[in-house]
Amino acid sequence: MNEKKVIAVIVEGPSDENAIGGILKEFFSSEEVQFAVVHGDITSNEFTTVDNVIRKIDGLLDGIKSKYGYHWDDFIKVIHIADTDGVFAKDCVVEADVEEIQYYEDHMEGAVVEAIERRNKHKSEILFKLYSTGKIHNIGYRLYFNSCNLEHVLYGVLKNFSDDEKEEMSDDFAERYEGKVNDFISFISDEAVAVPGTYKETWRFIEKDKHSLERHSNMNLIFEK
Repeated sequence: MNEKKVIAVIVEGPSDENAIGGILKEFFSSEEVQFAVVHGDITSNEFTTVDNVIRKIDGLLDGIKSKYGYHWDDFIKVIHIADTDGVFAKDCVVEADVEEIQYYEDHMEGAVVEAIERRNKHKSEILFKLYSTGKIHNIGYRLYFNSCNLEHVLYGVLKNFSDDEKEEMSDDFAERYEGKVNDFISFISDEAVAVPGTYKETWRFIEKDKHSLERHSNMNLIFEK
C-alpha cells in the first residue's frame, strides 16, 4: 500500500512538464505527483468529443494507475493544464498565407478560416465540458488554463516555438525557480497574468471577448489551499 496520496497532472507536452513539474512536486511534497503527458492537445484532437473526453481523461489516469501500481483510492486530485489557443474569441480569424495558425493578442491568422473556426468551436465546447466537470472516476478534477498558451504565460512571448526552443526555455525556467516555489507562486499570482476570482469566475472571464488570446492564467488557483 502506498503511504503517499497521488496527484495526477495532465499536460500537453514534455516541455510543459519540464517547466512546472519540479515546482508542483516541491509544493505538493507530501504527495506523489505523477504526470500524464498527452504529446498533443487532447481538447482539440478531432477524435475527442464532448461525449468521450471524460473517458479519454479516465484512460490517462488509468495509465498512471497501471504504470505505478496505484489503486483508484490512492488518487486525491487531478490537475489538468491546457492552452486556450484563443478559441473563445469570436470573429477574430484572418485569412493569411501561413502554414500554421499564427496567434496575436487581438486576432489569429490561418490559411483556412472556416477550419480554424470549426476548431475553435470544437475545442471551446470540450473545455466547457471539462471545467464544468468536478470529478472524474470520483476523483476531484480541475482544468486550469494558460492563455494564449503556456509559453505566452510563462515567458511573455506569443509565437509558435519549435520543440527545441520550448525545451530550452523550459529548462531555463525550471532552473530559475528550482527550490523557489514561493517565487513562482508570486509570479503566477501577479495581476499581469493571474485572473482574479473563483475557479468558475476565471473561466467565465476567459470565455469573454478576446481574453483567450491575451496573456492570462488561473494556474495560481492550483496553489491555494
